[in-house]
Amino acid sequence: MARRLPVYILIDTSGSMKGEPIESVKVGLADMIATLRLDPYALETACISIITYNSKVEQIVPLTPLEDLQLPDIVVPESGATFMGAALNLLCERYDAEVNIGSKEQKGDWMPLLFVLTDGKPADLQAYNEAIVKIKKHQFTNIVACAAGPKAKIDPLKKLTDNVFTLDTMDSNTFKKFFQWVSINVIGGGKTMGIVDPVDLPAPPPEVNLVI
Repeated sequence: MARRLPVYILIDTSGSMKGEPIESVKVGLADMIATLRLDPYALETACISIITYNSKVEQIVPLTPLEDLQLPDIVVPESGATFMGAALNLLCERYDAEVNIGSKEQKGDWMPLLFVLTDGKPADLQAYNEAIVKIKKHQFTNIVACAAGPKAKIDPLKKLTDNVFTLDTMDSNTFKKFFQWVSINVIGGGKTMGIVDPVDLPAPPPEVNLVI
């Protein structure tokens, strides 16, 4: 069995993402997939999963090889809370079910990458804090959190990862630049389970601001 590079993408679909923000995310996602398919390494190894979260949490794309991936339409309800804790809990469940950890006899998948995108803050804060404890027990090459727009809260994301970035605007060009940067991260991925040395992220584009 070929070693896969699992990439989990969590997308906020709460009511405030309706309209231009989610349409811009769709454009960025499609562009990312097209970019990755042009890279032989990514095409051979990358597998993508997408989890959306509002008041309802759903894995809309199970871990799927890049060449087989078909992006479904991402629907945002008229209203809905940001259940980020529930999304992280579902992520842990899918990680346990989908990622091949490997054994002494056989190498498993590469260590997964995780990208979390939100324009707000967790509405289920207690569940969020508890889910972070679970996340820390799972190995990721990198966890990248993106706070998009003026209402996104940085402090909760800093509990999840040191790699927190902000997008000042939520138009299609900004999200496109973000997902292009994500694709560079994926192409540069491929870290063996059990390795604990940090992996440096490539420099983000001007539209993506690192939170110090």
